[in-house]
Amino acid sequence: MIAGTPVLDLDDAASLEAADSGGALRSAASGGAQVRATAAAVGEDALARLTDLRPRSVVLVTGAGRAARAAGLLVAALGDRAGLPVVRTPALPPWVGPLDVVLVAGDDAGDPRLIDAVDRGLRRGAEVVIAAPHEGPLRAASAGRAALLEPRVPVLDHNRLLRFLAAGIAVLRIVDPARSGAAVPDLTTLADVLDAEALRASPQNEVFHNPAKTLAARMQQRGIVFAGDSPAAAELAEHCAEVLLQTAGRVATAADLHEAVAANPRMVEAAGGSAPDFDPMFHDEELDGPAPVERIRLFVLSTDPDQAATRRRLAVFGGAGSGLVDADLVNADLDVLQSTLSDPSGPTQARVDQSGVPLPGSATDSTELEQLAVLALRVEMAAAYLRLIGSRASASAAGGQYDGGSY
Repeated sequence: MIAGTPVLDLDDAASLEAADSGGALRSAASGGAQVRATAAAVGEDALARLTDLRPRSVVLVTGAGRAARAAGLLVAALGDRAGLPVVRTPALPPWVGPLDVVLVAGDDAGDPRLIDAVDRGLRRGAEVVIAAPHEGPLRAASAGRAALLEPRVPVLDHNRLLRFLAAGIAVLRIVDPARSGAAVPDLTTLADVLDAEALRASPQNEVFHNPAKTLAARMQQRGIVFAGDSPAAAELAEHCAEVLLQTAGRVATAADLHEAVAANPRMVEAAGGSAPDFDPMFHDEELDGPAPVERIRLFVLSTDPDQAATRRRLAVFGGAGSGLVDADLVNADLDVLQSTLSDPSGPTQARVDQSGVPLPGSATDSTELEQLAVLALRVEMAAAYLRLIGSRASASAAGGQYDGGSY
């Protein structure tokens, strides 16, 4: 099915802001604020009991939704660079004991699995950290014996990935600073970079200078496939497809890049099946209207420093706009973001951690998690733009409320 004509213009900032009665853009842009809130909690000694602790493992017990996706992203990005086992699980394993740290993360303080994980983890002597609302049954289970990283920034349900990711990063930087700490970004620095990305993606910036609007424009009138060129990027692709569905009601799929490349002939065949006589060479959308086919666009999320190698893998799709199936390479552009954080006419400022201590030279290089976090925020903002430009709603048509989640 071909998407309809957008109701709003992406470059009409005033109309976009007026249509955003539910705060979709503000929620999507709050990734940096969520990370900064976690950094502030760490600075207030919320995780002081973990200092100098060298556990056997870190166990991530998560509820459904963004918490589970953040745990998968963290585990996939760390790979073999962690100095201890980092285990993602929906329930507390039976072997957890006094030598382990348990991070319990979720949105529902009444989730029986989270409550059970807190209760059994504490009874077995493990150090338990709760990244969830501290209320109701969960508060009763912890009884003041667990470390807390409560949510401080209210955002919509599907925009909470970065809060849970920050909680996992905070724990790993404390309990395994030598290896895991070097493989994950400093929280304050990550928050700065995310804020810079949100500023680039603000409604006042035109499509040409706005990466989120560019993505939204490229998604219009297309079937959408997200693909990742690494295990962590493939995990992020799943998150992007889910956010697009929850925010804009757009159906998208996610796949590993190898699977997407192998499926290219089938995608071309399926896209052209609805109009076998259609020839894109002789079709002018200005004169003939929308093409009578469902074109598909592949968005490849990449953290590979060798972008040329990734582009060679995309050559099978023939380049952007070339036919029924094309591909866009999406990367974080961290060099652009970091240049906006300092005065280009002044000396380069050293990056520092939460306590103000300069980071070592190797830590100034961007980590894979830092790039993935930027891409997550960009796609979340693109999804918010897609909702706004495709909505016929005024506040009255939507009942004055945003129906894509709750704060």
